[in-house]
Amino acid sequence: MLHALGLPVLLLVLWGLVATRTTSRFFPDPVTIADAFVDTWIGPAFVEDVLPSLARLGLGVAASIVLGVAAGTVIGLTPWLRELLEPLLEFLRAVPPPVLIPVMMILLGITDTMKVVVIVSGAVWPILLNTIEGVRGIDSVLTQTARSFRVTWWERLWFLVLPAASPRIMAGVRQALSVALILMVISEMFASSAGLGYRIAYFQRNYLIAEMWSGILLLGGVGVLLAVVFGLVERRVLRWYHGIREVNRA
Repeated sequence: MLHALGLPVLLLVLWGLVATRTTSRFFPDPVTIADAFVDTWIGPAFVEDVLPSLARLGLGVAASIVLGVAAGTVIGLTPWLRELLEPLLEFLRAVPPPVLIPVMMILLGITDTMKVVVIVSGAVWPILLNTIEGVRGIDSVLTQTARSFRVTWWERLWFLVLPAASPRIMAGVRQALSVALILMVISEMFASSAGLGYRIAYFQRNYLIAEMWSGILLLGGVGVLLAVVFGLVERRVLRWYHGIREVNRA
Protein backbone atom coordinates (compact mmCIF):
# COMPACT_ATOMS: atom_id res chain seq x y z
CA MET A 1 0.00 0.00 0.00
CA LEU A 2 2.81 2.39 0.90
CA HIS A 3 4.59 1.61 -2.35
CA ALA A 4 1.39 2.38 -4.29
CA LEU A 5 1.03 5.77 -2.58
CA GLY A 6 4.71 6.65 -2.74
CA LEU A 7 4.87 7.53 -6.43
CA PRO A 8 1.76 9.79 -6.48
CA VAL A 9 3.04 11.65 -3.41
CA LEU A 10 6.47 12.06 -5.03
CA LEU A 11 4.88 13.39 -8.23
CA LEU A 12 2.81 15.91 -6.22
CA VAL A 13 5.93 17.12 -4.43
CA LEU A 14 7.78 17.51 -7.73
CA TRP A 15 4.78 19.30 -9.23
CA GLY A 16 4.70 21.70 -6.30
CA LEU A 17 8.42 22.42 -6.58
CA VAL A 18 8.23 23.10 -10.29
CA ALA A 19 5.09 25.24 -9.90
CA THR A 20 6.82 27.49 -7.36
CA ARG A 21 9.67 28.14 -9.82
CA THR A 22 7.51 29.08 -12.81
CA THR A 23 5.48 32.19 -13.49
CA SER A 24 3.14 30.50 -15.97
CA ARG A 25 -0.49 30.73 -14.90
CA PHE A 26 -1.19 27.57 -16.89
CA PHE A 27 0.73 25.45 -14.38
CA PRO A 28 -0.81 26.10 -10.93
CA ASP A 29 0.50 24.41 -7.80
CA PRO A 30 -1.30 21.42 -6.23
CA VAL A 31 -2.70 23.51 -3.35
CA THR A 32 -4.38 25.92 -5.77
CA ILE A 33 -5.83 23.00 -7.74
CA ALA A 34 -7.06 21.37 -4.52
CA ASP A 35 -8.80 24.60 -3.47
CA ALA A 36 -10.39 24.89 -6.92
CA PHE A 37 -11.49 21.24 -6.68
CA VAL A 38 -13.33 21.85 -3.43
CA ASP A 39 -14.89 25.11 -4.62
CA THR A 40 -15.93 23.68 -8.00
CA TRP A 41 -17.07 20.13 -7.43
CA ILE A 42 -18.20 20.00 -3.80
CA GLY A 43 -21.63 21.50 -4.28
CA PRO A 44 -24.24 21.96 -7.02
CA ALA A 45 -21.79 21.03 -9.80
CA PHE A 46 -21.59 17.51 -8.42
CA VAL A 47 -25.34 17.04 -8.94
CA GLU A 48 -25.62 19.01 -12.17
CA ASP A 49 -22.49 17.77 -13.95
CA VAL A 50 -20.85 14.75 -12.27
CA LEU A 51 -23.86 12.57 -11.51
CA PRO A 52 -25.42 12.88 -15.02
CA SER A 53 -22.04 12.04 -16.58
CA LEU A 54 -21.65 8.98 -14.37
CA ALA A 55 -25.22 7.90 -15.18
CA ARG A 56 -24.54 8.10 -18.92
CA LEU A 57 -21.27 6.26 -18.42
CA GLY A 58 -23.00 3.50 -16.46
CA LEU A 59 -25.75 3.11 -19.05
CA GLY A 60 -23.25 3.02 -21.88
CA VAL A 61 -21.08 0.38 -20.20
CA ALA A 62 -24.09 -1.76 -19.25
CA ALA A 63 -25.50 -1.63 -22.78
CA SER A 64 -22.06 -2.45 -24.22
CA ILE A 65 -21.73 -5.51 -21.96
CA VAL A 66 -25.20 -6.83 -22.84
CA LEU A 67 -24.81 -6.26 -26.58
CA GLY A 68 -21.19 -7.39 -26.74
CA VAL A 69 -21.67 -10.61 -24.78
CA ALA A 70 -24.95 -11.55 -26.51
CA ALA A 71 -23.76 -10.86 -30.05
CA GLY A 72 -20.28 -12.24 -29.40
CA THR A 73 -21.68 -15.51 -28.05
CA VAL A 74 -23.97 -15.99 -31.05
CA ILE A 75 -21.23 -15.15 -33.55
CA GLY A 76 -18.64 -17.27 -31.74
CA LEU A 77 -20.92 -20.30 -31.70
CA THR A 78 -21.89 -19.98 -35.38
CA PRO A 79 -18.90 -20.49 -37.71
CA TRP A 80 -20.69 -19.49 -40.92
CA LEU A 81 -22.04 -16.30 -39.32
CA ARG A 82 -18.57 -15.46 -38.00
CA GLU A 83 -17.03 -15.82 -41.47
CA LEU A 84 -19.84 -13.76 -42.99
CA LEU A 85 -19.58 -10.88 -40.51
CA GLU A 86 -15.81 -10.77 -40.01
CA PRO A 87 -15.06 -8.24 -42.83
CA LEU A 88 -17.90 -5.98 -41.67
CA LEU A 89 -16.82 -6.17 -38.03
CA GLU A 90 -13.24 -5.30 -38.93
CA PHE A 91 -14.44 -2.30 -40.95
CA LEU A 92 -16.76 -0.99 -38.25
CA ARG A 93 -14.17 -1.49 -35.53
CA ALA A 94 -11.68 0.64 -37.51
CA VAL A 95 -14.04 3.65 -37.59
CA PRO A 96 -13.07 6.03 -34.74
CA PRO A 97 -16.18 6.59 -32.58
CA PRO A 98 -15.62 10.39 -32.20
CA VAL A 99 -16.20 10.89 -35.94
CA LEU A 100 -19.69 9.45 -35.45
CA ILE A 101 -20.70 12.26 -33.10
CA PRO A 102 -21.90 14.61 -35.92
CA VAL A 103 -23.91 11.75 -37.43
CA MET A 104 -25.43 10.88 -34.06
CA MET A 105 -26.30 14.54 -33.49
CA ILE A 106 -28.21 14.61 -36.78
CA LEU A 107 -30.02 11.33 -36.15
CA LEU A 108 -30.71 11.58 -32.41
CA GLY A 109 -30.27 15.26 -31.62
CA ILE A 110 -28.23 16.65 -28.74
CA THR A 111 -29.70 14.33 -26.13
CA ASP A 112 -28.55 11.96 -23.44
CA THR A 113 -29.47 9.09 -25.75
CA MET A 114 -26.99 10.38 -28.32
CA LYS A 115 -24.20 10.49 -25.73
CA VAL A 116 -24.97 6.96 -24.53
CA VAL A 117 -24.99 5.69 -28.13
CA VAL A 118 -21.58 7.30 -28.72
CA ILE A 119 -20.21 5.52 -25.65
CA VAL A 120 -21.66 2.19 -26.80
CA SER A 121 -20.31 2.66 -30.35
CA GLY A 122 -16.76 2.48 -29.01
CA ALA A 123 -17.01 0.45 -25.80
CA VAL A 124 -18.85 -2.50 -27.34
CA TRP A 125 -15.98 -3.61 -29.58
CA PRO A 126 -13.49 -4.89 -26.98
CA ILE A 127 -16.27 -6.88 -25.32
CA LEU A 128 -17.67 -8.22 -28.59
CA LEU A 129 -14.34 -9.31 -30.05
CA ASN A 130 -13.06 -10.82 -26.82
CA THR A 131 -16.33 -12.71 -26.38
CA ILE A 132 -16.05 -14.13 -29.88
CA GLU A 133 -12.49 -15.29 -29.30
CA GLY A 134 -13.35 -16.66 -25.86
CA VAL A 135 -16.25 -18.69 -27.23
CA ARG A 136 -14.17 -19.92 -30.18
CA GLY A 137 -11.38 -21.05 -27.84
CA ILE A 138 -13.51 -23.48 -25.81
CA ASP A 139 -11.99 -26.95 -25.70
CA SER A 140 -13.81 -29.12 -28.25
CA VAL A 141 -13.47 -32.13 -25.95
CA LEU A 142 -15.60 -30.39 -23.34
CA THR A 143 -18.23 -29.52 -25.93
CA GLN A 144 -18.36 -33.06 -27.32
CA THR A 145 -18.52 -34.52 -23.82
CA ALA A 146 -21.45 -32.26 -22.94
CA ARG A 147 -23.27 -33.32 -26.10
CA SER A 148 -22.59 -36.99 -25.45
CA PHE A 149 -24.27 -36.64 -22.05
CA ARG A 150 -27.18 -34.90 -23.81
CA VAL A 151 -26.75 -31.63 -21.92
CA THR A 152 -29.29 -29.14 -23.26
CA TRP A 153 -28.22 -26.14 -25.33
CA TRP A 154 -29.12 -23.65 -22.58
CA GLU A 155 -27.24 -25.68 -19.96
CA ARG A 156 -24.15 -25.82 -22.20
CA LEU A 157 -24.40 -22.08 -22.73
CA TRP A 158 -24.81 -21.23 -19.03
CA PHE A 159 -22.50 -23.81 -17.43
CA LEU A 160 -19.86 -24.33 -20.15
CA VAL A 161 -19.67 -21.63 -22.81
CA LEU A 162 -20.00 -18.48 -20.71
CA PRO A 163 -17.78 -19.66 -17.80
CA ALA A 164 -15.08 -20.84 -20.21
CA ALA A 165 -15.17 -17.53 -22.11
CA SER A 166 -15.48 -15.34 -19.00
CA PRO A 167 -11.73 -14.56 -18.64
CA ARG A 168 -11.68 -13.12 -22.17
CA ILE A 169 -15.00 -11.37 -21.60
CA MET A 170 -13.72 -9.69 -18.43
CA ALA A 171 -10.57 -8.62 -20.27
CA GLY A 172 -12.80 -6.97 -22.86
CA VAL A 173 -14.86 -5.24 -20.17
CA ARG A 174 -11.67 -3.84 -18.62
CA GLN A 175 -10.68 -2.30 -21.97
CA ALA A 176 -14.22 -1.07 -22.56
CA LEU A 177 -14.25 0.90 -19.30
CA SER A 178 -11.32 3.04 -20.44
CA VAL A 179 -12.85 3.57 -23.89
CA ALA A 180 -16.23 4.46 -22.36
CA LEU A 181 -14.71 7.07 -20.04
CA ILE A 182 -12.90 8.73 -22.96
CA LEU A 183 -16.01 8.78 -25.15
CA MET A 184 -18.12 10.14 -22.31
CA VAL A 185 -15.83 13.15 -22.06
CA ILE A 186 -15.56 13.67 -25.82
CA SER A 187 -19.32 13.47 -26.38
CA GLU A 188 -19.90 16.09 -23.68
CA MET A 189 -17.21 18.39 -25.05
CA PHE A 190 -18.77 18.43 -28.53
CA ALA A 191 -22.46 18.41 -27.78
CA SER A 192 -23.59 19.26 -24.30
CA SER A 193 -24.46 22.06 -21.92
CA ALA A 194 -23.62 20.06 -18.81
CA GLY A 195 -21.39 17.24 -17.70
CA LEU A 196 -17.74 16.73 -16.87
CA GLY A 197 -16.51 17.07 -20.43
CA TYR A 198 -18.50 20.24 -21.04
CA ARG A 199 -17.38 21.77 -17.76
CA ILE A 200 -13.69 21.09 -18.41
CA ALA A 201 -13.96 22.59 -21.92
CA TYR A 202 -15.81 25.59 -20.46
CA PHE A 203 -13.02 26.19 -17.94
CA GLN A 204 -10.40 25.95 -20.69
CA ARG A 205 -12.21 28.41 -22.98
CA ASN A 206 -12.55 30.92 -20.12
CA TYR A 207 -8.95 30.51 -18.88
CA LEU A 208 -10.04 29.09 -15.53
CA ILE A 209 -6.91 26.99 -15.42
CA ALA A 210 -7.02 25.73 -11.83
CA GLU A 211 -10.65 24.71 -12.28
CA MET A 212 -9.74 22.95 -15.54
CA TRP A 213 -7.00 20.96 -13.79
CA SER A 214 -9.43 20.10 -10.99
CA GLY A 215 -11.78 18.59 -13.57
CA ILE A 216 -8.95 16.54 -15.01
CA LEU A 217 -8.09 15.40 -11.49
CA LEU A 218 -11.72 14.38 -10.95
CA LEU A 219 -11.71 12.36 -14.18
CA GLY A 220 -8.57 10.59 -13.04
CA GLY A 221 -10.27 9.79 -9.75
CA VAL A 222 -13.28 8.37 -11.59
CA GLY A 223 -10.94 6.19 -13.65
CA VAL A 224 -9.22 4.89 -10.52
CA LEU A 225 -12.57 4.19 -8.86
CA LEU A 226 -13.74 2.25 -11.92
CA ALA A 227 -10.55 0.19 -11.88
CA VAL A 228 -10.95 -0.63 -8.18
CA VAL A 229 -14.61 -1.60 -8.53
CA PHE A 230 -13.88 -3.68 -11.61
CA GLY A 231 -11.03 -5.44 -9.81
CA LEU A 232 -13.37 -6.43 -6.98
CA VAL A 233 -16.04 -7.67 -9.39
CA GLU A 234 -13.49 -9.54 -11.47
CA ARG A 235 -12.06 -11.32 -8.42
CA ARG A 236 -15.56 -12.45 -7.48
CA VAL A 237 -16.69 -13.49 -10.97
CA LEU A 238 -13.41 -15.24 -11.83
CA ARG A 239 -12.56 -16.59 -8.40
CA TRP A 240 -12.46 -20.13 -9.85
CA TYR A 241 -10.07 -18.97 -12.59
CA HIS A 242 -7.70 -17.19 -10.20
CA GLY A 243 -7.86 -20.20 -7.87
CA ILE A 244 -6.71 -22.51 -10.67
CA ARG A 245 -3.87 -20.14 -11.55
CA GLU A 246 -2.72 -19.97 -7.93
CA VAL A 247 -2.77 -23.77 -7.68
CA ASN A 248 -0.74 -24.08 -10.88
CA ARG A 249 1.81 -21.57 -9.62
CA ALA A 250 2.16 -23.51 -6.36
